[in-house]
Amino acid sequence: MVPESVGPGAYDPAMDLPIDVVRSRRRKRTIAAYVADGRVRVMLPDGLPADQEAKLVKEMAAKAIRRFTSTQVDLAARAGSLAHRYDLPSPESIEWSDRQLTRWGSCSTDSRRIRISRRLATMPRWVLDWVIIHELAHLVFANHGPGFQALVARYELGERAEGYLIAKAEERTKP
Repeated sequence: MVPESVGPGAYDPAMDLPIDVVRSRRRKRTIAAYVADGRVRVMLPDGLPADQEAKLVKEMAAKAIRRFTSTQVDLAARAGSLAHRYDLPSPESIEWSDRQLTRWGSCSTDSRRIRISRRLATMPRWVLDWVIIHELAHLVFANHGPGFQALVARYELGERAEGYLIAKAEERTKP
C-alpha cells in the first residue's frame, strides 16, 4: 500500500511566491513578514546594510511561508487518518510548534499531546506523515525499542523520509 500523500504535496507552490520587500523609515527595530494575495511581504527598517537585509528577508520569508503552508494542513485529520490506516492510537491533541528547532516532533505520553515542528510544513507530505507516525507510535511505546521500530516500519516510505530529514538536518549545520 502506497500512501496517498506520495504525489501531491511533494511540490509546494507556496515556495515560489514572489517576495515584496517594504522598507520603512518609521520602522526602527522590528521586522515582520506575512503572506497575502499570493505574495510574501517582508517589512523592515530602511537603511539596513544590503547583506544584512538579504539575510533577514530570506529568513523572514521562509518563516512566513512555513506559517502560511502549515495553515493548509489539518494536522488532527491527518493524524487521525494515519492512526486508522496504520492501526495506531490517536493523540489527544496535535499541533504545530515554532519552538522545535532541533526536533521534528515530540510526544508527551502522559497527556497524549503531539507537537510537530512547523519546519515540516514546507516539506513533502510523506515526510510529515512519517514524523506523525513516529510520534503516534510513542503513544504505544515511549522508547525507541524493537516494538516501537516495528510500528514505525509499517510506513512504506519511512526509510526514505528518515533519509530526507537526515539530509535536511545536515544542511542546517553547514556553514
